[in-house]
Amino acid sequence: MMSRMDELKTKTELVKRARAEGFDVVRVTGPDGIGEAGLRLGEFLADGMHGEMDWLETHQARRRHPRTLWPQVSSIIMLGMNYGPKTDPLAILEERWRGAISVYARGRDYHDVVKGKLKGVAGWLYRQTGADVKVFVDTAPVMEKPLAQSAGIGWQGKHTNLVSRELGSWLFLGAIFSAAKLPPDDGEADHCGNCRRCLDICPTDAFPAPYRLDARRCISYLTIEHKGHIPRRFRAAMGNRIYGCDDCLAVCPWNKFAEAAREVKFTARPITEGALLADLLELDDAAFRAAFAGSPIKRIGRDRFIRNVLIAAGNSDDASLLPKLERLLCEDNPVVRAMAVWAAGVLCRAGEFDRLRERYLPQEQDEAVRGEWLFERECA
Repeated sequence: MMSRMDELKTKTELVKRARAEGFDVVRVTGPDGIGEAGLRLGEFLADGMHGEMDWLETHQARRRHPRTLWPQVSSIIMLGMNYGPKTDPLAILEERWRGAISVYARGRDYHDVVKGKLKGVAGWLYRQTGADVKVFVDTAPVMEKPLAQSAGIGWQGKHTNLVSRELGSWLFLGAIFSAAKLPPDDGEADHCGNCRRCLDICPTDAFPAPYRLDARRCISYLTIEHKGHIPRRFRAAMGNRIYGCDDCLAVCPWNKFAEAAREVKFTARPITEGALLADLLELDDAAFRAAFAGSPIKRIGRDRFIRNVLIAAGNSDDASLLPKLERLLCEDNPVVRAMAVWAAGVLCRAGEFDRLRERYLPQEQDEAVRGEWLFERECA
């Protein structure tokens, strides 16, 4: 068992080690740092606002109580890596012929990058203390944002994301659970005040109230987690957002303190920084996998990705995309076919959609796709 002086020394060296690994902020809290966030999670789930994310409900108890996840935990080290963009991430929304991809997904998969660095820090801590450690990045049932607030990294804003006074809204979080006792840091207070920019900018009104998110209406959820047909009422609001949505993050006033990411692996690839919709519509499964190798985008699969691109195509006002859309009307996946029908219906001129319907509707067996063909619409 370490003395108080040894605990302080270990923590000081831990922070140095973590910063050397590339983390921008390192702070410590205890396993009771969840606070009332566990109750809010219960309300969120009870209201069904998690949509298809069943794992949130399945592992609810472990999320609400870190000791249920690992009884030996004495300290929780919360670490943050800045992934701030170099330019305004909302500017591309005006270029409707290009695909807008959320900043967090433009480089390599942060799960792999952050976890590798966490393991380096955790290994050092184990060698120093002899106490067991475990590392977690997002995919485990850990409530990182409430723990980060308890540790003093930032606070959960009205958009439910973490905000830092020093780094703005662009932080990847990781956690190290340790059986060693380390001095905790003070928590962070809420500094949102009367501001509601993040709430007002949401294209789909996904915030029923400040600090409450209805994921079923969120473009990030719809383009990433949602597996089926995207409801008609959200399609126009999606614009050219083909993977995620940065609107609520990007308008936060605290971003005036944000900096561009230092980690080169978070640098955007050309295909994630405004690729032409015309090119993205050409991707088959092999090309999709090659283009997004090592990217979080790869996890949703080619068909869901093309579903999103088709919605952007429908919102593009670019009738030159119609030949590409027609080729996708014969896809195996009905989710792709349905959105190809919708996009064609938006872009077509009078008579063109009728021609397509006469050709493809008789052979269509899927009810959802047939519904898209038969929906009353107005063509230019």
